Amino acid sequence: MEVMEQWKDQFEQLKIQLEPWKNQLEEWLHQAIEYLNQIPPIQLYAAVAVLVLTTLLLLSIRLFKRTKSNTIVLTGLSGSGKTVLFYQLRDGSSHQGTVTSMEPNEGTFVLNSESNKKGKIKPVHLVDVPGHSRLQPKLDEFLPQAAGIVFVVDALEFLPNCRLASEYLYDLLTKATVVKKKIPVLICCNKTDKVTAHTKEFIRKQMEKEIEKLRASRSAVSDADISNDFTLGVPGEAFAFTQCRNKVSIAEASGLTGEVAQVEQFIREHVKP
Repeated sequence: MEVMEQWKDQFEQLKIQLEPWKNQLEEWLHQAIEYLNQIPPIQLYAAVAVLVLTTLLLLSIRLFKRTKSNTIVLTGLSGSGKTVLFYQLRDGSSHQGTVTSMEPNEGTFVLNSESNKKGKIKPVHLVDVPGHSRLQPKLDEFLPQAAGIVFVVDALEFLPNCRLASEYLYDLLTKATVVKKKIPVLICCNKTDKVTAHTKEFIRKQMEKEIEKLRASRSAVSDADISNDFTLGVPGEAFAFTQCRNKVSIAEASGLTGEVAQVEQFIREHVKP
């Protein structure tokens, strides 16, 4: 009972101490109500509308920043060196020979070249999509969340594969997801450490010529037979990658020797650290 009496006394003392604050709050509230009553209703509604819109705008900006994709898709023909590039970017290792996979190889990590950097670095979600023609439809599963696409080309064995690689790239560049989202594409000329490898300028020009041929042949087919969502190029002009609605750039690399700086630069342009 004594303890209860003590608690009761303390509670009463607290009420006495808070009484001035209560009176002050009531006075402030009264002043605020009087002030609001003096404001014309139109101005008051306008102020509330501005406050609500500003809040919604700030929330949408924060939500957009949170959901910005960190996915980079590696694709290209089988044997172009995609998987070697994947491991080189991940941990600096290389896998000798061709690695043929039936399932996408993916992982989320800080790029190997940034592993020793201090501070907060945003990890990259890298997806190596199988290059076999039967497995290329798996690409469509990852395109909606892609921040960028690295299209890997074998610069050493380019000429025998030029038409197939160009067809694959044509199909990629005319996909609705790529065009509507303007997903940037990097044509990565891999294996350029070899003496007989072709330069990126030679590869660019040859692929533009092949895509021009494809564009002409496919435009001759009836609309009902065309599987592509969009067309490429400008009517009456020879095709060039600069005509694409999304940005298409080209770079050189060597997965085996670790020369991947241009690929890393592309990744960091579209997945900010």
